[in-house]
Amino acid sequence: MTLLMSIWDALVNWLANGLVETTWWQIVIIALVLTHITIASVTIFLHRSQAHRSLDLHAAPSHFFRLWLWLTTGMVTKEWVAIHRKHHAKCETQEDPHSPVAHGIKTVLLTGSELYRAEAKNQETLSKYGHNTPDDWIERNLYTRYSWQGVGVMLIIDLTLFGAIGATIWAIQMAWIPITAAGIINGLGHWWGYRNFEAVDASTNVSPWGIIIGGEELHNNHHTYPTSAKLSVKKYEFDIGWAYIRGLEMLGLAKVRKTPPMLRLGDVKPVADSKTLEAIIANRYEVMAKYAGGLRDACRSEVKRLKAEGVAAGSAKLANMRLARRWLHRDEDKIPAHVKAQVASVCADSPALSKLVTMREELRQLWTRTNVSAEQLVVDLQAWCKKAEESGIAALQEFAVKLRAAQHA
Repeated sequence: MTLLMSIWDALVNWLANGLVETTWWQIVIIALVLTHITIASVTIFLHRSQAHRSLDLHAAPSHFFRLWLWLTTGMVTKEWVAIHRKHHAKCETQEDPHSPVAHGIKTVLLTGSELYRAEAKNQETLSKYGHNTPDDWIERNLYTRYSWQGVGVMLIIDLTLFGAIGATIWAIQMAWIPITAAGIINGLGHWWGYRNFEAVDASTNVSPWGIIIGGEELHNNHHTYPTSAKLSVKKYEFDIGWAYIRGLEMLGLAKVRKTPPMLRLGDVKPVADSKTLEAIIANRYEVMAKYAGGLRDACRSEVKRLKAEGVAAGSAKLANMRLARRWLHRDEDKIPAHVKAQVASVCADSPALSKLVTMREELRQLWTRTNVSAEQLVVDLQAWCKKAEESGIAALQEFAVKLRAAQHA
């Protein structure tokens, strides 16, 4: 009887505390740390290393990430990579596996994991987009063959270490990726946030501080430079995934293959030349982002001018100008239909803004025209700079001078 009581007490104690006695706040920290390791595994291994080949990982971290993802997500590397590559190839079309533009924001936010699982069964997607992913013995005979058994092992580990509360930790681990990656990044990352660059899709940066989701919050940056191992581009942005990669690189466990291009300004050349053209084309997204900044500044100046002229604060003219300040720098197809008329009226009333918009499209032709020789493009760039400097518009004049100082890093 005493033995049975001892066994019973030990069982009760284990259910209450597990092998590791912890307080409630320690449990919270443990859950956050475990889920963050999973996030780091997804962004560093699956996303940046495997899907986009932006860095090479040493075998040690690579095998750790594979094991951890098997235990905490049950995701197969080839499936995840193939689905993500297809997302980029078919972005925001009906073939995009998880686009809020194609499927609706509610669907992607609430059922993103279901969309993932459905696409993972598409053998055409796997064969077309899943190339060059791990195909060794352990991948074939464990991680892929028994993909969901890993999460069962994780449940046993959590229960053993933490007792009954381990089931809660496990549930949080299982929900973390479907909520953050399948929901927030695939959903909000194409629906709400700010944009540094006019990428061809609707991608947005959900937050400038990429911590909770490992840097994936900087989604517009990623879609602009998909093969970059670093997702932050502005001084005020932070990508914790990049911090981990740099740490691995310093330890000799990773090698970065590509980061975002940088536009540098050197001495202003009397006339733009072929090197200037190369720098502009290589950094075209940053060039257009700087142009957009000048366009916004011009809109602010117009607002100040209207106020100085006594235009009433609540007038339609000022309201339209504020709309223009928000939308005029965006590509036309990204301006909401319900404000296009007001934005167009601003251009009709302001020759300077109209000129800025027109010359932005002329500048874009330097890298969108494919049937023109490099020599002719240099001539066109020189003509564009001359036209801008003679426009009498301060924003255009300043921008043209900066273009003549452009250097490729």
